[in-house]
Amino acid sequence: MASKLVAVGVIAWTISANAEGDAAVGAEVFVSRSLGHCVLCHRSDGVDAPFQGNLGPDLSRVGERLDADQIRARIVDPQRFNPNSIMPAYRRTSGLNDVDPAFAGKPILSTTHVDDLVAFLSRERLGALR
Repeated sequence: MASKLVAVGVIAWTISANAEGDAAVGAEVFVSRSLGHCVLCHRSDGVDAPFQGNLGPDLSRVGERLDADQIRARIVDPQRFNPNSIMPAYRRTSGLNDVDPAFAGKPILSTTHVDDLVAFLSRERLGALR
């Protein structure tokens, strides 16, 4: 499988060249308590979920502000952009605090789920919701 190196600022990671992601699955990751549960802190007009969060930024139109690589970088390691962020690093496995030993060294989301979430958030733009 072909891959490419993606770099945004000082963050670099390798992704599949076919990393398209499934926006419908990404919407599920956004609201799922067992996956990303982004809706706990963020809101999005692109999902039908009660009690959406307001602690983090509204992601309803994030696709207008950031491209897919910029969105992915913030999911992978948000502390690179804001060292005080309380958002979990969904792919980083080192330099973390208070990690349950059962989860040590394991990312929160799979690469596929990150791709799906990126696909969902990338389409979050005026007129493209739902």
